[in-house]
Amino acid sequence: MARTDTLTVDGHDIPLIGLGTWQLEPDDARRMVGHALTNGYRHIDTAWIYRNEHGVGQGIRDAGVPRDSFWLTTKIWVDHFSHDALLKQAEESANSLGTAPDLLLLHWPKATPPLEETIAALNEAKARGLTRSIGLSNYPSAEWRKAQQLSEARLVTNQVEYHPYLSQKTLIDTARDLRASITAWSPLAQGKIAEDATLRTIAEAHGRSVGQVTLRWIVQQGVIAIPRTSKESRAAENLDIFDFSLTDEEMARIHGLAHPGGRLGDWIDPAFEWDQDTSRQ
Repeated sequence: MARTDTLTVDGHDIPLIGLGTWQLEPDDARRMVGHALTNGYRHIDTAWIYRNEHGVGQGIRDAGVPRDSFWLTTKIWVDHFSHDALLKQAEESANSLGTAPDLLLLHWPKATPPLEETIAALNEAKARGLTRSIGLSNYPSAEWRKAQQLSEARLVTNQVEYHPYLSQKTLIDTARDLRASITAWSPLAQGKIAEDATLRTIAEAHGRSVGQVTLRWIVQQGVIAIPRTSKESRAAENLDIFDFSLTDEEMARIHGLAHPGGRLGDWIDPAFEWDQDTSRQ
């Protein structure tokens, strides 16, 4: 069984590499989750809006691994941010998955209803046992800080787009200040890394793939990554990154790939603005 290093946040040991399930049809989600858990993954990520929670739950049952041996995340969709709707969706997600998740996230920031109402409901979901912990996804630093001020429980992570072409220095610094973490979605830049000359050179020096070097760069920063794949061979490759390290010079060269147009998923509500990073890590 493969070993996945973990990051401890608020007393929770979160595996640094997980299987993302965005854009996986339910049957593929079932197949990949079952395969991943059987072959060493201990972190699975989904969301209500992916429409595959039931398939993820079937994959979990197929694998038959002890429930306390893996980390499971799902997300509350923005249409369900009112008190009653949030709790209803949290129950629906737990039923679809066949288990309460370890982490329940707010999927994107939303101007209405008031953040106070949504954060209170998220904390209530935790108090009711519908999740072990709570957090955010796609929240800029200002909104993250406001949400944490309103939350009784620690918001253990902010799941955001992060890869070599997009600096997230401000958010990473915010996570450190808030004693929380960053989780990277689209960590492989949706395949754009494949032909990158800098990454290829570093990968060749280590006898690794470009994807492995990119994921190593992410986790070596203490950032969690959830690459999505529908291929068993790629899933195995993505997990196999804990027996080598990048040098400081290699890390800096990869940081240097970030540029202002690097964001791939700009779906934020116009009421909010992304952090404007002017410096690199």
